[in-house]
Amino acid sequence: MNQLLPQGVVDQIMREEQHFAAAPQAFFEAWKRGVEIAGPEWFGDGTGEGLQRATSKWDLRPNLLMLNDALGVLSGGQRMFLSAMVSFYNAREGGAMLRRCQFEGLSDFAGLDLPRRKVIADLLLNYSGW
Repeated sequence: MNQLLPQGVVDQIMREEQHFAAAPQAFFEAWKRGVEIAGPEWFGDGTGEGLQRATSKWDLRPNLLMLNDALGVLSGGQRMFLSAMVSFYNAREGGAMLRRCQFEGLSDFAGLDLPRRKVIADLLLNYSGW
């Protein structure tokens, strides 16, 4: 028996397909906002010019060695935000960094200001793999 899907289901499927088609660019735009907030010194070539020239997330990979070295001297909010961003790039490294920050769960993001929360939310909504 051949049964058509209800229009609401078809509409939902179409919205999701549109979302995920646009997700890589939306992720990159959110990532760039995060780099601007956190500071370009932690990403890519470490310069503001590198941030402006970036055309993909690959141009703004986090500098894991430098971040791990600096994690102990950053403020709690900086550590949490940078560690969360790293976790999108590399789950194992980012997870270890979050543990070092005593991250217990998503409610710990309550300490972040609204711009940082929006970056994390947009990254999560548009993540399609690194």
